[in-house]
Amino acid sequence: MTFNDYLLLFAGMGMVTYLPRALPLLYFAQRRMPRWLIDWLSLIPVAILSALLAPILFTDHVSREISLGKLEFLVAIPTLLFALKTRSLGATVLVGMLLYLLGGMLV
Repeated sequence: MTFNDYLLLFAGMGMVTYLPRALPLLYFAQRRMPRWLIDWLSLIPVAILSALLAPILFTDHVSREISLGKLEFLVAIPTLLFALKTRSLGATVLVGMLLYLLGGMLV
């Protein structure tokens, strides 16, 4: 590939990345969204986080079977309780890491 081909490829990848983000922003900049849509959009981060965490917490990575006795799941329970109690992200991360370290030493 020549330099111009790479330049065209780079510009195309930039447009494909930029347009899906910019078009909705430009469309909704002058419009008021309905309340139900705002409420629905607020659930997206929770859904994404759940989709990322569920396989790690609930399944065995080799057989992909549900395994509730995994160290990750057992550590997640007290970490979640700590997070609900303190509402501190930094402290929750530290407690989770410490519990995982201690759990790894015991297992």
